Amino acid sequence: MNTLSILKPSAFLIILLVVASQSFVSVTKATVGQSEAASALTNAEDTLNQAYQAISQAEESGANVTSLLVRLNEAGQLLARGQLAYDSGDFDSALRFTNQSQENLNGFITDANTLRETAIRESYLDFLINVVGPVFGAVGVFCVGFFVWFFLKRKYEKVGKMV
Repeated sequence: MNTLSILKPSAFLIILLVVASQSFVSVTKATVGQSEAASALTNAEDTLNQAYQAISQAEESGANVTSLLVRLNEAGQLLARGQLAYDSGDFDSALRFTNQSQENLNGFITDANTLRETAIRESYLDFLINVVGPVFGAVGVFCVGFFVWFFLKRKYEKVGKMV
């Protein structure tokens, strides 16, 4: 038997398997991409909801959350683009937009909590300055006035006895 006659069918079979395996790999890759994009979208939505709750709590405390609202809006727009890309079947773009949204929200909750704590401290300080301070000031003026009156009364009593 000729080795060339055996190699031709073997080479044809190897080439056929290589081409067929490429199509199977791409189908598998698309399925993994879809599930990965879906998982990333779900995680990004959860993160966006947590960020919204954190910014809501910071705003209730009286914090200035304008800069955080801008970041939250940008992250929401990126997430919406990711959802649209996912719905159209472009899983790579969906994953890219979703990851950008997540990156935009890195440290967001920490920043919101810091603003909330700062606002709480400032409101406490304002309370001390605007309520407690005047009360102590009034009590201090009363006490100083009483002592001045008391010492002046004693001085006039001594002066009156000497004359």
